[in-house]
Amino acid sequence: MSITVRQDDLSSTEVQSLIAEHLSGMQSNSAPGHVHALAIEGLQSPNVTFWVAFIDGMLCGCGALKELDPLTGEVKSMRTRAAFLRHGVGQAVLDEIVRTARQRGYSRLVLETGASPGFVSAHTLYQRNGFE
Repeated sequence: MSITVRQDDLSSTEVQSLIAEHLSGMQSNSAPGHVHALAIEGLQSPNVTFWVAFIDGMLCGCGALKELDPLTGEVKSMRTRAAFLRHGVGQAVLDEIVRTARQRGYSRLVLETGASPGFVSAHTLYQRNGFE
């Protein structure tokens, strides 16, 4: 089973469905007014690069890198579909985000994630990769 990660323009209905799934999950696991996930329009902004991940041709996850300033990037919209959890999808997408941030010369890479139990897996992934 091989994971392929590539940039995407969010034009396909399949990718848009994944973003809708992501936003729904963020809303159900976050307090009202504390959802900082980007909708499709925000992910299509010129300062955002968006990636999708596939396993055996099936869309299984996504993530994005938002440029906050010339030296700072932010990890955004990390999502793995439930059927593909614990297959390395999040790690593969995060690896691509980190690689791109380094290529761009960012000195800081930041992220926000929720504090509820629904975000434990995200915390584990980010801590394993040196985020505090």
